[in-house]
Parts: sequence; C-alpha cells; structure tokens
Amino acid sequence: MEGDAGAPVTLDEVGSIEDSLDAAWGSLSAPAQAIIDKRGVVYTDSEGDLVTSIVGGKDCVFTYHDKGCCFCALEKAFRDGKTKFCKPISCYLYPIREVKIGKDMVGLNYHVWDICKEARIKGKELDLPVYKFLKDPLIKRFGEEWYQDLEKVVEELRKGGYIK
Repeated sequence: MEGDAGAPVTLDEVGSIEDSLDAAWGSLSAPAQAIIDKRGVVYTDSEGDLVTSIVGGKDCVFTYHDKGCCFCALEKAFRDGKTKFCKPISCYLYPIREVKIGKDMVGLNYHVWDICKEARIKGKELDLPVYKFLKDPLIKRFGEEWYQDLEKVVEELRKGGYIK
C-alpha cells in the first residue's frame, strides 16, 4: 500500500482498468475519485513507467479499507462478478516485482517491505515459500511450463544444499 508511485501497469491493463472503473467506483474514497477525475487512473512516473494514480503520495487510488484491512477495489468488483478484470499483474505478483533486463528479458525481485512482515511469519509457519504462495499469478504471467521449470530449479538447489 505504501510507496512513492502506484502499481506498475501495462498499456493493455490501462484499458481493462478503465473498463472496470464504474464497477469499482463505489468502493473508492472521495479523494481517490477526485484524483481519477482530474488525472486519470494512471500516470507516467519519474522512471518513465505507467503506474496507477496515487492518493496522498502513497496509496493507490484503488485502495480501500474495511474493518481495519486494506483491499483493492478492482479486485472487489471482480470478486463481486461486476467485471472480468481482477487487477494489474504487478499487484497479483506482489511482493514479486518484475525488472526489465534488456529488450526481451525480465528479472524477478522479491520486494521485502516491513508491511509484509506478518505474511512472512505466516509463510514460515505454513512452510509456504513465496513462489508457492504466488503460483497462480506466476503461471498467469509466465505459463505452466515456466512454473514447472521453476519447481525443478528449486528442487535442484535444495539437493545441492543451496537452499532449505
């Protein structure tokens, strides 16, 4: 939720976000609605990337709170059956962030933030590593075969004693 820019989005996702806006609108805060009315759902950040607009210099415009928890209004509209678009892949993959490496390659970085501390604790309790927790979004982004290869690499790293 906190950051100096919104969630990274693709050009294709911008259209999907705009198409889903009416369905999510009622969950948005008044300040978020005002920002969208004035600036739109996305902007180009200081690094030249398209990102969701933000409120107060930190919260994505699609952030909403309920009973002390933070949620995504786009995802809520999707789960309520009001739209076919769930959320940007960057949000679905989080805390994994894609980094462009050259023209046709991406790297994946695990983004460690203090706000995810409880999730890391729970993951250790459940013996659920990040790549398994994010299986569905990783498959959505990179495909089933890629994910199966990832599992093989992890197994080889375990066998070699490089990871537990």
